Amino acid sequence: MEVQSLDEVRANIDRLDRGIIRLMAERGGFVQQAARFKTSHADVEAPKRVEQVIAKVRGLADEAGLEPQVAEAAYRAMIGAFIEVERRAFQSKSE
Repeated sequence: MEVQSLDEVRANIDRLDRGIIRLMAERGGFVQQAARFKTSHADVEAPKRVEQVIAKVRGLADEAGLEPQVAEAAYRAMIGAFIEVERRAFQSKSE
């Protein structure tokens, strides 16, 4: 999509941000549900799963024409934040 002004660029970025946030919220809902199935703090951390996700999104990024390191950095930040959410949910379940 070719745009004709900076305002159009910003409007499209804002549109995409709304969609990204909706998808993150949906992902977050599943993260919170995942805590129900985990039996230990190690299950919450799941470093092998984290690395599987990172490898997957790097490949998806490359296929989509996005620098894989950008996808990795974004996902590592998102996963780290979601692990904190999941830790709290798991802790509440354990109390």
